[in-house]
Amino acid sequence: MRLTGHTGTVEINALHIVDGRSEQLARVDDLPEAGWMWIDVELLPDSGGTPHGLFEALRLDPLAVHDSFNELNLPKFDDFGDHVLLILHGLRDDDRVSTYQLDCFISERALVTVHRRESRAIEALWAAAASHPHLLAGGPGEVTARLADGLTRRLLAVVDAFDVGIDDLIARALVADRRLLNDVAAIRADIAAVRRIVYPQRETLDLMRTTESTLLSDQARRRFSDVFDVASRTAYGLDASRSALAETLDAYRGAEARAATEVSRVLTIYAAVLLPLSLIVGFFGMNHENLPTIGRRWGWLVVTGMMVVLTAMSIGVFVAQGWITRPSGRRAGATLGQGLAEAARAPAQVAGAVFEISTLPVKTARTLLSRSPTDDRPDD
Repeated sequence: MRLTGHTGTVEINALHIVDGRSEQLARVDDLPEAGWMWIDVELLPDSGGTPHGLFEALRLDPLAVHDSFNELNLPKFDDFGDHVLLILHGLRDDDRVSTYQLDCFISERALVTVHRRESRAIEALWAAAASHPHLLAGGPGEVTARLADGLTRRLLAVVDAFDVGIDDLIARALVADRRLLNDVAAIRADIAAVRRIVYPQRETLDLMRTTESTLLSDQARRRFSDVFDVASRTAYGLDASRSALAETLDAYRGAEARAATEVSRVLTIYAAVLLPLSLIVGFFGMNHENLPTIGRRWGWLVVTGMMVVLTAMSIGVFVAQGWITRPSGRRAGATLGQGLAEAARAPAQVAGAVFEISTLPVKTARTLLSRSPTDDRPDD
């Protein structure tokens, strides 16, 4: 259902759930007498302001509703007594690492989700509910926990992708690949973008799992506790990724210094070999008539022989000292694939929801990480 008015355009979809069975509604006028409703509101690009008076019957906090349609907020949890507001963030399906805001209003008989553009987590759960009706059987609180699970595991996919490709990244650092610095800078920006969201989201999930609100069942709190563990793993993984990037830069600087030392050593060897030869050439190049062998036809053969012998002796000394070695033909590992983002395109199975999060592109510099599949984990 699409509503257009002076505040803009929104796409509204609604499910009526009774005893685990769901039915999509064409209109949303009021709460039904039995069961509960899930109302999903997608703000289209030309939308602005609060749409229509749709939420008046739900008695949601007017300021919170206004903010959800007009403001960008970090993850947070607000308890208004008869309803709660949970703000989460998830990764967009985009060529850059960016997040979108998902506002969840939870009341006793309704769940209202508000987001800009599409949300793959909502689309996946909505589609999976058609074949797995039990996914909606737990009420608004438990369904929100399933959504939080999907959103947070998509953030974890970034860490998993980095872990898959870090070895190749280090291999490039050890050979002082000149393109590495640009790639590392892009990866650090991607990780920072996710990290800015993960920490407040983890704190928000901690509040959800410990809240005493009667709107959340014990099962919903247990699910939020599981999601909190996933968010904690993501936060720790991001910190480890930053440390790994710092170590990669150290390895790159060491390899670069080693390469510079190799260049200096080669130049030193060339200079040491040519120095006695230059001395001989300079000596016999003096403008004197009585230089040894200067009037002999075989004189140049003697001088050339001396130069060859000195060159061989110099090279022999450098070989004995280990300054000249046979060059290695091995090459470092392959490039890191299509990006942090490309790795996160792999499907991630949501533990508490039994629905598959669809593929996700995340930005990176030209080369990053390969695909990283995550294990399917069925619902309990």
